[in-house]
Amino acid sequence: MATEVTDILKKALALPPEARAAIAGSLLESLNDAPADEGVEAAWSEEIKRRIEEIDSGKVQMIPYEEVRRRLAARLSDAAR
Repeated sequence: MATEVTDILKKALALPPEARAAIAGSLLESLNDAPADEGVEAAWSEEIKRRIEEIDSGKVQMIPYEEVRRRLAARLSDAAR
């Protein structure tokens, strides 16, 4: 890491949590301004359409959030043993 970047990071880390959060948010937001890889938006659009069609046709079945949460909690509990 360049010295200048290291210095900026050290100064930012010395700030109160609220200020660090604001800086982090601004930095993350600035990454969204970068041009996306060509075709990514179109690919995601096609993927979304495909998934919706699978749901609408009954090919796949939705799982209620409560069930997903229960299953994940059980997996985490088993993994912790």
